[in-house]
Amino acid sequence: MKSKVQSLRAFLASAGRLALVEVAGTKGSTPREKGAFMLVSQAAIFGTIGGGQLEYMAIDKARQMVGSSPSPLWGGSTRGCRRGGGAGDGGEPPRVGGAGAAPPAPGPPPPPRRGGAGARGPAAGGGGAAARAKPPRVAAAATRRPLTDPPHKGEGKEARIAVDEVRATLDVPLGPEIGQCCGGRVEVLIRIVDAALAAELIAAAEAEEAHLPHVYIFGGGHVGQALASTVALLPVRGVVIETRAEALEGMPETVETLLTPMPEAEVRNAPAGTAFAILTHDHALDFLIVAEALKRDDAAYVGMIGSKTKRATFRNWFLKSADGTEAELARLVSPIGGDAVRDKRPPVIAALAAAEIMTALVVHNTAPNADHEVQHKMMAG
Repeated sequence: MKSKVQSLRAFLASAGRLALVEVAGTKGSTPREKGAFMLVSQAAIFGTIGGGQLEYMAIDKARQMVGSSPSPLWGGSTRGCRRGGGAGDGGEPPRVGGAGAAPPAPGPPPPPRRGGAGARGPAAGGGGAAARAKPPRVAAAATRRPLTDPPHKGEGKEARIAVDEVRATLDVPLGPEIGQCCGGRVEVLIRIVDAALAAELIAAAEAEEAHLPHVYIFGGGHVGQALASTVALLPVRGVVIETRAEALEGMPETVETLLTPMPEAEVRNAPAGTAFAILTHDHALDFLIVAEALKRDDAAYVGMIGSKTKRATFRNWFLKSADGTEAELARLVSPIGGDAVRDKRPPVIAALAAAEIMTALVVHNTAPNADHEVQHKMMAG
């Protein structure tokens, strides 16, 4: 299994001179939260701060600092650059106008809006295109002083970039002037990565990975494979458990695999807060695993693939032969993925189940125990 920490280590070791681009502060609605970061080299990217023109601007400034030839700051492109890193870092930052779209070509300014304090019409005594707001300027490294653009007309907001040789700060309003309509404001800190900063990044990633919630997937069949591929993209530690060696072949490299003749025993050894998804090839084995999982009152989620008939059969067996209770049974989510979408293709089931599991993990980690019961009942229907 290749962990996300290993991917970070590999990127730091191979990318050459790097800049750390980090969201240092936010106000209002923004694409990413404070602390989100990406690494930028001359030819590669690891992570994201949310895409769009904000990310283009940050990449451009970071590339200037690491010594690359910058792309145009306004509407710049990362085309031709490769992304590094672990799950969730695939592809370029999305262009304005949708994922994968090319940046819009410069064109004539939009006609001025009529009326209202927020209109961007011509300045008094001026006219037309001259009123269009300019992008933020970038100071030369030797200047070492903040630069401030004039306020965007009608908004009273400024985009500022402060620069020195090893760090820069971008303070950007996410408005129409940069092709984003989030409405908030983001402060981005850019720093050249030295050995000390690299060590800090690795230590933080290791600490985060150590506290990731676990998702145990019992069964490596078609749905198990699809669910493992989906879970590999999420901030969780996925484990696929099987009794058949061939069913574990081809699993994502960031997902752990375990071959065992007694998968139900692994439930007892799972950390508190684990999510259990049970979808083996054997209904009797499913029942044994689910029964063990329902005895774990610290489980974040217990879900079993199958029909309403399978759930009813399990209920009879669980209450009569496994010493189960109605309270324990109420925590079972089955069928997994809900019934709003009637599509039995494995990737669809996996996507719906992954969303359900992620919701349960968040609720388990943020809500009091009393709320857990409510959440389980809501998902169980």
